[in-house]
Amino acid sequence: MAEIVWTEPSLHDLEEISDYIAFDNPEAASRFVDNFFSSVSRLFAHPLSGKPVRELPDTPYREIVVVPCRVFYRPEKGRVYILHVIRGERLFNSFLLDERKRQKE
Repeated sequence: MAEIVWTEPSLHDLEEISDYIAFDNPEAASRFVDNFFSSVSRLFAHPLSGKPVRELPDTPYREIVVVPCRVFYRPEKGRVYILHVIRGERLFNSFLLDERKRQKE
């Protein structure tokens, strides 16, 4: 079992995505957030269930997909650090993971 640790930037990412959805459909945004947290909670029991990040080969970073988002995380010593959440259609900037890793330390 692993403790799930949400970084402030990852929660901010999620809030921005939810706000964008809520602009047109508040109920859909609420369903999205519920589904999102439910999907991410699987990492509690299965921290390695995500796949390695294709843009970052040979690193400890992993990701899960919660449509329409990619959730980037790093399992480490009984914890799972949720580092970054982006919409799937956006380009990935690997520097953000390094920046957010430094913020958690």
